[in-house]
Amino acid sequence: MLEQGKFLFKSPFLLCVFFSSFVFHVVVSHIPLGSKLSVEENNLWVSPSGDFAIGFVNHSDQPNQYSVGIRFNSKSIPVPKQTVVWVAGANVAVGNMSYFQLSQNGELVLVDSLKGVTLWTSNTRQLAVVLALLRDDGNLVLLNRKKEVVWQSFDNPSDTLLPGQNLPVHKTLRAASTSSVSSYYSLYMNASGQLQLKWESDVIYWSGGNPFSSNLRAVLTSSGVLQLVDHNRKPVWSVLGEDHNDNVNFRFLKLDIDGNLRIYSWVEATGSWRSVWQAVENQCNVFATCGEHGICVFNASGFPECRCPIKTTSSPNLKCFTLNCGSDYSMDTYEHTFLYGIYPPNESITITSLQQCKELCMQDPACAAATFTNDGTAQCRMKMSPYFSGHQNPSLSSISFVKKCSDPIAVNPHLYRSSPSLSPVKRSRGLCISCLIGAASGTFVLFAIVQLGIGYFIYRRRNQILRKAALAYTGRNSKGLMMLRFTEIKDITGNFKHQIGPGMYSGVLPNHQPVAVKDLEETIEERKFRAAVAKIGSIHHKNLVKLDGYCCELGHRYLVYEYVKNGSVDKYIEDDELSRRLTWRRRVDICLTVARAICYLHTGCREFISHGNLKCSNVVLDKNYEPKVSEFGLGTVHPEASYGGEKDVEDFGKMVLILITGRLEVKDAWEWTYEEWMQGNPEEVVDKRLEDGVDLEELERVLRIAFWCLQTNEHMRPSMGETVKVLEGTLTVDPPPPPFGQRLSEEESLESGSKPQSPMEP
Repeated sequence: MLEQGKFLFKSPFLLCVFFSSFVFHVVVSHIPLGSKLSVEENNLWVSPSGDFAIGFVNHSDQPNQYSVGIRFNSKSIPVPKQTVVWVAGANVAVGNMSYFQLSQNGELVLVDSLKGVTLWTSNTRQLAVVLALLRDDGNLVLLNRKKEVVWQSFDNPSDTLLPGQNLPVHKTLRAASTSSVSSYYSLYMNASGQLQLKWESDVIYWSGGNPFSSNLRAVLTSSGVLQLVDHNRKPVWSVLGEDHNDNVNFRFLKLDIDGNLRIYSWVEATGSWRSVWQAVENQCNVFATCGEHGICVFNASGFPECRCPIKTTSSPNLKCFTLNCGSDYSMDTYEHTFLYGIYPPNESITITSLQQCKELCMQDPACAAATFTNDGTAQCRMKMSPYFSGHQNPSLSSISFVKKCSDPIAVNPHLYRSSPSLSPVKRSRGLCISCLIGAASGTFVLFAIVQLGIGYFIYRRRNQILRKAALAYTGRNSKGLMMLRFTEIKDITGNFKHQIGPGMYSGVLPNHQPVAVKDLEETIEERKFRAAVAKIGSIHHKNLVKLDGYCCELGHRYLVYEYVKNGSVDKYIEDDELSRRLTWRRRVDICLTVARAICYLHTGCREFISHGNLKCSNVVLDKNYEPKVSEFGLGTVHPEASYGGEKDVEDFGKMVLILITGRLEVKDAWEWTYEEWMQGNPEEVVDKRLEDGVDLEELERVLRIAFWCLQTNEHMRPSMGETVKVLEGTLTVDPPPPPFGQRLSEEESLESGSKPQSPMEP
């Protein structure tokens, strides 16, 4: 410890100090209870060799946002290259008034002092921890009195494996989240003995290992070999880095934000990290590698780059956007190109010809792009999602078409083309009969032309008025949202004829696209309403209902959403016949999908967004019974809505219990559910209308996280990111205390010296 320039030894353990970047850093071979790191002091815990250090890391893209991470710290590696290899809590970020501490009760805790909240803990207070060590291999460990390791960072990887670190079955590496696309990349070790690179949970774009081998784990060796080894540490599969025989001091395996898995080695001669192996050789074969609308191609130098199909420029930070053209568009052709939908991955496959494939997409307003396989199968794969990506390669036979807004022609160049000079007409003093006949004929023709012109003008004006009325619905703002008048809202809803929920009506646009119209009823200040619409309109996620338009006129406030075919979840819960369609698998999938959607609102958007009113009536099912969350982000226009994430977490817990039990939201029912679970009868709480089997292990996991979400003490509730991991099965959770009883107030907790305990156990 350092205080006023003096070293205070409050522990018998060895301490020493060295200079690094003009900051005193403490090398602690043994980290005693009570040791603390803080953003303000910018101090570190360093391994005995000095090769690794743990401390706060600033997020360059988010000012005043920090994480606690282990990084390389060797003097041979310059500071900008000291890569972070482990982060506490993965995506947990804190403000500049925060600290990380090994508390007196033996837990590592990450505390945001400004908010007074513990955001992450090692959950080891019951394990008799007496000290911590940061080892020379980069592993942070907690030891008990017997010097046994009871917790270690190697068991809880983020996006990186260090040499000697294992990735066992059902463990995951997840790429750092920089967007709604990259946050879905993960490396997963499945029970069949395969490493799998995934996008979301079901798109597998690379596999490594021998299937049907059990009890395996992945490990990176110090010589630069990625292996799958059995319980006897015998390799059964391996890949070699290019320099696996070379003398290299530092290596690591990382799942990068571009979705590719790579082995890196430190090259002393160049002072840089070098990729010596990557799982997917052709980066264009990484699913969604070019984001939401980009096409991955190879440039002249042989490197992949992303290009927008609707513009010719390219950049490393590609952002492609679809254009809302109404009916004024053309089709661009891309040879040797294959496209796929991202989210939702809706695709219509038809057997047809190349030209007909192009025409079918042109004629369908819902079609954004199409790929003709051109390999003998004659498949036309039309993309009904506005979010698509793809790759281009000379070896591909497929031909793709992408809708593009037609460039308007301001003037007809032919009308303004310079004409040659006309020869002067010689004047005649005499009467020119031919001239009179010509003049009379010209007058008659001119009169006929004028009459026809007037008639055509009236006809065209009438059609323009009708066409303008029909196209009024396609007037869009900078976010691509339709701006509708109240008369148009009445028109598309048939004067609010078909009510499909509280304040919700079905409607149809002139292009036959079905929509759902939400009446917000109360008079809302225009400025606040437009601000909320701008925020909601910029959000795009496969599990969030898309906002298509709005009405802000006098006292009228309406939102126009995409129409989701099978309606809200609550009607399936209330109706005995419909409830049978919600199988156990569907109910669990709804829980996980909704958790992902809310997690995206909390952490994946440019700024935090609270749903504010999460319930079964605001979760709708599409034609495939895939759930989507609606009516999110209205906290700025609903005074009663919560602005914090804690309310969303609580509402999510209630929704989970409704789905599992089939009971309405009654507190007595929730208490009964908890009592049955405590008595070892969790199957008794399951909706009796379920006809398929119930996975008891899954039921236990779902009930535990639901009860944690319903804790009276908000600080004890998990984040939605942690909730997602529990539901995925990648994070375990302790048995929860009674969620409905009287809890200690925050003041009482502080007076007694206790802190809210995190339910999470990595």
